Amino acid sequence: MAKRKLLPTLSSATASLLLHGKPLSSSTSPAMEKLAGQTLVLDVEGDLLRSESVFPYFMLVALEAGGFLRGLVLLLLYPLLCCMGGNAAMAMKVMTMVSFCGLRASRFRAGRAVLPKWFMEDVGEEGLDDVMRTAMAAMRRVVCVTKMPRVMVEGFLKEYLQAEVVVGKEMKTMWGFYTGLMEEVDDDEEEEGHGHGFSSSLELLQHDHHLSHCCKQEVYLATREEKSRWSPSALPARDKYPKPMVFHDGRLAFRPTAGNTLAMFMWLPFGVALGAARLAVALTVPYRYSTPILAATGMSWRLKGERPPLPGAPGGRGRGQLFVCNHRTLIDPVYVSVALDRQVRAVSYSLSRLSELISPIGRTVRLTRDRDSDGRVMARLLDRGDLVVVCPEGTTCREPYLLRFSPLFAELSDDVVPVGIAVDTAMFYATTAGGLKCFDPLYYMINPRMCYTVQFLDKVDTTPARERKTPSTDMANLVQRKMGDALGYGCTMLTRKDKYLMLAGNDGIVKNEDKKNTLLHSSSEEPIISKKKIS
Repeated sequence: MAKRKLLPTLSSATASLLLHGKPLSSSTSPAMEKLAGQTLVLDVEGDLLRSESVFPYFMLVALEAGGFLRGLVLLLLYPLLCCMGGNAAMAMKVMTMVSFCGLRASRFRAGRAVLPKWFMEDVGEEGLDDVMRTAMAAMRRVVCVTKMPRVMVEGFLKEYLQAEVVVGKEMKTMWGFYTGLMEEVDDDEEEEGHGHGFSSSLELLQHDHHLSHCCKQEVYLATREEKSRWSPSALPARDKYPKPMVFHDGRLAFRPTAGNTLAMFMWLPFGVALGAARLAVALTVPYRYSTPILAATGMSWRLKGERPPLPGAPGGRGRGQLFVCNHRTLIDPVYVSVALDRQVRAVSYSLSRLSELISPIGRTVRLTRDRDSDGRVMARLLDRGDLVVVCPEGTTCREPYLLRFSPLFAELSDDVVPVGIAVDTAMFYATTAGGLKCFDPLYYMINPRMCYTVQFLDKVDTTPARERKTPSTDMANLVQRKMGDALGYGCTMLTRKDKYLMLAGNDGIVKNEDKKNTLLHSSSEEPIISKKKIS
């Protein structure tokens, strides 16, 4: 009976397409008040995403979850996929097979940690505003339909767009590994009731065996011309995201279309050689000479504002200076040292031996996450007259947000110098949550171009916190707000644990570490994000 109610819709849409040369326009979509209490069915590829090709998303899975060799195989098959333009279903099967075959199902986190960023930046602003935000306020539930494997899109749709049901094909597994084959799964969760579908193609109705329970009235089709006029919901419209995207993982800093991916593979041999040369210059040439040499190769940095006055030479009678900076990559302290033209002592909770070996500022002081012990270590460095750099966020964040600051630094010195750090890379991110951290500096080095921006802010008097007249947490929040205002970043109460639970499925703690000392600044508060203008 449900199918009979759906057939008139199919007939009218087909007739409109044949007689008038265009499908039913989304401009004729019903008033939202008439849709209250009903089900909204959205075609992910047709109604939400602006791109007509899903190849970049499978390339992301191939590269981030499978490696460069798997990505190269998928790229070599791209001409064949183009020849299958008339058989999109077969092309989808080929991309799925290459991207997923042999991946361990229990370790697949790209759908939750990597792909959401790229999905969100591909969502049309009109699709986000007119369909998702307005409709979700009036609908009882939202059902999203996709032709891609459900494991790729479910994390994004449920986490960021609050979709209640995601209809898609499941990946077959054998002995815990993906076989690369997809299978249809009947979804019995859908309740009978009236609903409306939004799409740019009648292909949405290929899933009618899933949708017959909810699409009983009309299907509204957005034309290709209308989609071409959609504006991307990218960085300038970040404040329109239904949920702020603070964390994401993966090495690629660009959208891997076929052309971009080909350029990356052509660059890699040159990038590795150039990265080795850059590293040799950074390790052997003094800052004042290495800076112009590296800038000529595309590895630049700039100082925003004035350098702060510095205390006497290390080891002298005067006390050292504590620099507090936000954490973008492992080499933040290196650029603080470059900007000051002085050696600094960086303190860190964990650092690979390889990263220490190639560091141009010497050995990093390791912390233990024991508050008293770490406080004594940093105080001893300051008493020796050293310039100490600390990143109180405890972990890196790529997006324009600041994580919660650990308050320990406010109790160690009479004043601190906040340092705002911004990083721009062209090809690879120099951070990872689920990959090998020892390669982070190397990925930074092989970028075609990159730029570090260092901004020293006015000193903040932390005497009240040191003398226990003011809670150190209030002082830490004050420094965070000052840094956020200077950078144009949003301030959050999210912590290292929140990041790793979302991206890697663990708390981000070294295995041999005592569990009771896991987080120096863990918080039981609800995450709070203050929106600020992105600079």
